[in-house]
Amino acid sequence: MSRPTDIDLDLEERRRVLDAWVDKKRQIARLEAEAAELLIEQIALHDSEVSATPCHRDAIYRSMVAEFSAAGHVSKGSIEFAFADARALLTHLPEVRSAFAAGSLSAAHVREIARASALVDEAIRNRKADPAVMALFEAAVLVVAERDTAARTRAHARQVAAALTGETLLDRHRRAASERSVTVKPLDDGLALLTAVLPEWVANAIADRLSRLTREVVRARKTREFRPSPSWSEESDTISPRDIDLDDPAFGGFEEAVIASGDTFATDPEVEHFPIDERTWAQIQADLFSDLLLTADPSAAHGTALDGIHARVQVTVAASTLTGADDRPAQLDGHGPLHPDVARELAGRNTGWSRLFLDAQGMVVETDTYTPTESMRRFLRARDQHCRFPGCRMPVHRCDIDHNHDHALGGRTRLDNLGHFCRAHHTLKHPDIPDPHRWTAHQERDGSITWHSPLGRDYSDPPPRRVMFV
Repeated sequence: MSRPTDIDLDLEERRRVLDAWVDKKRQIARLEAEAAELLIEQIALHDSEVSATPCHRDAIYRSMVAEFSAAGHVSKGSIEFAFADARALLTHLPEVRSAFAAGSLSAAHVREIARASALVDEAIRNRKADPAVMALFEAAVLVVAERDTAARTRAHARQVAAALTGETLLDRHRRAASERSVTVKPLDDGLALLTAVLPEWVANAIADRLSRLTREVVRARKTREFRPSPSWSEESDTISPRDIDLDDPAFGGFEEAVIASGDTFATDPEVEHFPIDERTWAQIQADLFSDLLLTADPSAAHGTALDGIHARVQVTVAASTLTGADDRPAQLDGHGPLHPDVARELAGRNTGWSRLFLDAQGMVVETDTYTPTESMRRFLRARDQHCRFPGCRMPVHRCDIDHNHDHALGGRTRLDNLGHFCRAHHTLKHPDIPDPHRWTAHQERDGSITWHSPLGRDYSDPPPRRVMFV
C-alpha cells in the first residue's frame, strides 16, 4: 500500500484552507444579514416615532444615524448607506433578503443591488412601471450576484434596471448631467484634492487616455542610450538599453544621454543630458493631468467635448437607436447605461464601430469587418468586454488575446480557443509558473471559459450578455 507523498499532503492542506475560507466568508455574510435585520427593526422603531411626531422627522433620523455611528465607530455616510440598504431589503427586495440571510450574497452585493433597485422603485412609485417589474429585476440580478463579484453585479444590475425603466433612466441622466462640477479641497503639506464630477463615459475616457500617455512616458525613458560614469572599466564606449536592466541597482552609476561617446562624455557641450526620471506611475499621471489642463486652451473648433475624446471606450447601441427610431439607452461596456444622445454623437464622430449580430439569447455570434484577422479581434472584443478570469473587469484594450489551449502545444487560432486575459491572469498560465501553482483555461461551446485551479477546482466565467430581455 503506497503512502501519500508530501505533494499530496500539501495539496490537501491548501484545499482545506480554501474550503475553510469560503465557509468563513459565508458565515460573515450571514452575520452581516443579521446586522441588517437589526437595522430593519430599528427602521420600524424610527417610523413609529415619525408617525407620532412627524414635525420632528429630520431630527429623529439624524439622531438615529448619529447614535449608530457613534456606537459602531462607523462614519455617518456608511451608516446612512446601511440603513438605505436595510430599507430596500424591507420594502421591495424580499428575494435578495433571503439570499443574504442564507450567506449567498455579501453586504457589498446587497449594496449594489439596492442602489440599482432605486431606479426601478422610482419608476413604480411614479406609475411608469408595473409593480411586478421589481420581481423581474430581482430574479435577473440574483442570477449573476450569487455567482459573481459585487463589481460585476453592479454593472449587471444597472443594465437590468435600465432595460426595465428606460424612460426613467433618461430622466435621471439628464438631471445628473446638470450636477457636473469641479471642486478643490486643501490638504496638508501643500497638497490639494481636485475633484471632478463628470458623466461616467467622459471620466473613463480621461482615465484611459492618462494611462496610455503615462505608459508612453515610462516606455520612452527606458529606451534612451546610456553611458557609464568615468569609473566604468569596460572597453565599450556605449551600452545599448537592450543589454541592461535599468532597474538593477548595479547600474546606478549610469548617466542618461542622447549620445554617449569617448572619454569627453561628461564635458562635451554637444551632448544633451537628461535627468534620470524616477517618478512613480501615479506621479507621472498627476503631472500629465496638470500639464494637459494648464497648457491646453479651449477652442471653438472642437465644439463639444465629444470631439476632443481620443481615449478608448466601447459602446453598444441598437441600430434603431442610432437612427432615432427610439431612445433606448446604449451601454458603456463594463460600466452601465449611456444616454442615447451621447451614443449617437460618438457614432457620428467615430469610424471604428462594429455591427453586431445577436442570437435569440442576446449573445454576439458575428460582426462585420474588413479582414479575417481583424474580424476575429472585433468579435472577441465585442464578446468579452473585459478580462475573462472570474470576477476581473479589466477592459479588453488592456488585455492580451490568449490561446486558451497553448498554440505551441497544438492549440488552433480559432474563436473558440481565444479569449481576453489581463496580464496578471494571463501569466497564471505561463510555463514558468511552478506546476503546483499553475492554472489552465478551457473554452466551452457557449463561450464560457472554465479555469482549472492548482487545487483541482473549476471556476467558470460566462461571456457577458448583450441583451437583458427580448
